[in-house]
Order: sequence, then C-alpha cells, then structure tokens
Amino acid sequence: MIATVPDPIVFGTSGWRAVIADQFTFAHVRLVVRAIGDYLAHQGMQGRPVVVGYDTRFLSDRFAREAAGVLAEQGWDVLIANRDVPTPVVAHAILDRRAAGAVNITASHNPPEYNGVKFSPAWGGPAEREATRWIEARITALRAGGTASEYHATGRLGAVESFDPREAYLTHLRTVIDVAAIRAAKLRVAVDLLHGTARGYLDAALKAEGCEVTVLHDQRDPLFGGSAPDPSERRLTELAALMRGGRYHLGLATDGDADRFGVLDADGTYITANEVLALVFRYLIETRGAKGGVARSVATSHLADAVAAHYGREIYETGVGFKYIGRLIADGKLVVGGEEAQGLTIGGHVPDKDGILACLLLAEMVARTGKPIRRQLEELTAVVGPCYYRRIDRPLSREGAVAVADALSRLDAIGGYPIARRVDVKGITKWYLDDGSWMIIRPSGTEPVIRVYAESASLDRVEELIKAGERIVVTSVG
Repeated sequence: MIATVPDPIVFGTSGWRAVIADQFTFAHVRLVVRAIGDYLAHQGMQGRPVVVGYDTRFLSDRFAREAAGVLAEQGWDVLIANRDVPTPVVAHAILDRRAAGAVNITASHNPPEYNGVKFSPAWGGPAEREATRWIEARITALRAGGTASEYHATGRLGAVESFDPREAYLTHLRTVIDVAAIRAAKLRVAVDLLHGTARGYLDAALKAEGCEVTVLHDQRDPLFGGSAPDPSERRLTELAALMRGGRYHLGLATDGDADRFGVLDADGTYITANEVLALVFRYLIETRGAKGGVARSVATSHLADAVAAHYGREIYETGVGFKYIGRLIADGKLVVGGEEAQGLTIGGHVPDKDGILACLLLAEMVARTGKPIRRQLEELTAVVGPCYYRRIDRPLSREGAVAVADALSRLDAIGGYPIARRVDVKGITKWYLDDGSWMIIRPSGTEPVIRVYAESASLDRVEELIKAGERIVVTSVG
C-alpha cells in the first residue's frame, strides 16, 4: 500500500470549501475548528464567546454541533444558532454579543455537494489573509502531531448555549432601511429564497412593512432543488416568469446563506450586481446625504467609479474577497461597498456582504422614488454614461490553471489590441487597452472554474475582449 500525502486545507476568498464526504468530513472539520480555536486563543480572545452558525446543506447542523463541541473542549463558551442562519446574521451576532469570532458551516452559493467552514473574527468581517495563513499553518502542525495545550492551558470546559439571533438582526435592519417608505408604498414583491437560510428573514421583513409577498422555494432542501443556490439570472427563471405576469413591483432573491442577492425589475429584467452597486451608491448620496466613498473589487464594473467621479467621492479598488471591502466598512470609509459576485453592504451595517440588506434597499428605492429599477438605471447612465460588462466562467482543473497562468505571463495583446498598461491588485492582474477597456482572467477562489471579465464603453469591444479571453483559456488548456 502506497502512503499518500493528504491534500492541504486552504482557505479561499470566503473560507474553506470542499465536497462532502470527500475532503469535507467530520475529521477535517474538527481539525479546522481546532485550529480556529487556537488562533482565537493566540489573539487573546479568552473570556468572549464564539458564535457558531450553519446553513441548510446536508449535515450542516451536525457539523455545527461538532464544531461547538470542539470549541467547548478548548474552553470556549459557544453560542450556537437555534436553526440555520444567514451569514450576515452571524456577522451581526458577533458584534451584538461582543464575540471572539464565529465559525459558520456554509458553502454559500456553491453546488449542493459542497460544504464549507467560514471564519469571521471579532470585527465581524470575513477573516483576512494574515489570519487564514496562521490557521492553515496551525492545521498543518496539528496534522503533524501538534497539540492545543500551548494555547489552552486552563483545562476548562466551555458551555454550549443555543440562541436565536433573528430579532436582534431584524431590529438593527430597521435602523439602516427606510421602512416607513416601504410601508407607505404597499409594494407587491415576489421573493425566491432558493431553499436557503433567508426564510423567515427577507420575506418576514417585507411582510412586516405591509408588502404583499409571494414566496418561492421557502422549504429547506439540502439539494436546493437540484441546482446551486446561486441567485444568478440563469437560476431565477421561475421568478422571472412570475414577474412577467405584470402584477409585482420587484423580484428579489438570496443565495444559500443569504449573503448574495438577485434582483428582477417589474417586467422580469435581471438587474446585475454591478448595476445595483452604482444605483445604491447614487441613491444613498442623493436621498440621505451619505458621506464617504465606494469600494469595489478589482473584477467589478467601473460604473460605480463613474458615479463617484460625478459626486466627487473616493474610489477604493480592492482584491477579490469581501474581507477587503468589509475592513473599509468597519473603518467608516464607505457609503457602500460591493462586488460583481452579488455582494453588497453599506456604512453603518455589518462589515460582510448581506443579500437581505441589498434586497430591502432595492425595495426602499422603488418605494421612495416610485420608479422601476430599470428606469432608475436609465436615468443614471444618462448622467454618467454606459459601461458594458461581461463575465464568463469555464470549468478548470489545477493543471489547467497552471497552464493558463503561464500563458498570461507572456500576454502583450488582447484580440489584436496592444496592452496599454497592467495593474496588479492583491495578486490579480488587470489589463487595460488605450481606450480604457479592460480584461481579467482569474481562477475562482470558491469553485473549480476560471473566470474571464471584460468591460468597455463599447458593446462591440467588450464582446471582442471576452472572446479573446476565452480563446486564451481554451488554447492554454488544450
């Protein structure tokens, strides 16, 4: 029998994710959680509780109870959610309970065969790279026979307490959303919860403010109806068909752990996260006089940049991963931060992406302006100009990723156009042409795919760039 070296456990842009019963096992979850507990002790967080949450995936509740047990053995008092819970609610619970941090069993929008462990420290946002590197190194040491004794010398057994974070979160939401405007508008809203954790949160919040709400897929289903719980245009066809009936003002959706959002206008038109970010930014400046700038990931549209330029606000371009945006929110620098991958939060709210918040903001915007989202978007682009944006995803193996990276290192032109300049942001390269058009090719940090992004003021040019990027990928992997 040939001994094999176990695959390393590596944290991506939003925690560690793996296929259930392959790498995602009880033994590995215990190992990861033990390392997280050690990290919190190393940071001097003793005396504070640790929050444990979980989503609706297969065995997530069992994995969460196992995680709580490991933390209690290390001496941590644990607050474990009394049911599956949205990721932004976990973030709020950290701040509300002054917790040392949180362990969340979730794979967010990934296909149903995946699960994951997300760690959030005491400031409430996703763990930054310095923290996850420490945890990864600790996992390696524990696998090699290391013990936790150097971090947990008291021998105290922590208490495990079930708690309900729902009402505290919903109460807070009412301080950052204009609920009076929503209540006065008597909106008719269709909501697709995609069998995820937002049931009893998004639908309940809308109903509490007098909206007429039709809900799709509000039953827990670990298989998510046979598809990934991703509120993308291709996943929301049932919601779009309902919207085309003409009786709803707005269609809203959240992903498996409710940190991502999907928005459909009154006629069923899908409104992208790039468009939502720019619209929310402008709306908060115009209606609330909100102070601060906007943050977006390097792969997100520059439409928000155009809004920032119009109002004289600062633009923060960050790496991919909401931890970068979350830190800027926590530091009070932003009106809003978002990414093209359906993530958004605002100043004064939790420093993690929140699909429930995003959906309620869109409802507020329709209620207060009396205008469909698409009309608001047309008014915006009439002021700041158009930005044509495209993204495509292709499956990719580890070997394929290496081949693509090698090809990109030699790149000097895109589709026959010479590269004018390149910008590197947190390990991601962005290539610009002379006219300001740009392209990115990067492997996903949460899925086995490679993504090609492009944007231009010209629709024809963005299509050329996307096709050129796809050719680079296909040619590289053979």
